[in-house]
Amino acid sequence: MKVMTETLALATRGHTDVIDLTSQVDEKLKETLLKNGTVTLNVCGSTAALTTVEFEPGLVKDIKEFVEKLIPSHKDYHHDATWGDSNGYAHLRSSLFGTTLTLPFSEGKLVLGQWQQVVFIDFDNRPRNRRLVMQFMGE
Repeated sequence: MKVMTETLALATRGHTDVIDLTSQVDEKLKETLLKNGTVTLNVCGSTAALTTVEFEPGLVKDIKEFVEKLIPSHKDYHHDATWGDSNGYAHLRSSLFGTTLTLPFSEGKLVLGQWQQVVFIDFDNRPRNRRLVMQFMGE
C-alpha cells in the first residue's frame, strides 16, 4: 500500500462559485501510477465544500438557489458579530456540505457515475486562493 499526497491551487470567485475538479483529480491520479484504492480530497478552509453532482449549468444554478433559500447570505449571523467579516452563511453552508470527500479508484480511474463529477464550491463572500489536498492510498 502506498500513500501519496498532492495539492491543487484554486483561484475562486467566491459567492457560491462551483468548479468542476474531475479532470484535475483524474490527472493527479494518473501521475501517482496507482491502479486501485481511494483518494480523499480535503479543502483547507471552512467556507468551501466538496461534493459530487452532474456539473451542468442548470444544476449549478439550482445549487446556488438552493443554498440561498436554505442559508440566506443577506441575514445577520452571530459569527458576523464576532469577526465582522459577514460570511457566517458561508461557514454554515460549508459545514452542511462538508470539506472532505473520499472516492474509490479502480484500474487507474476514478469510480464515478456517467453523469457524476467532483465539484468544489466556494461559498465565501469574496474571491479566494484555495488549497485542495488530495491523499491517494492504494497500489
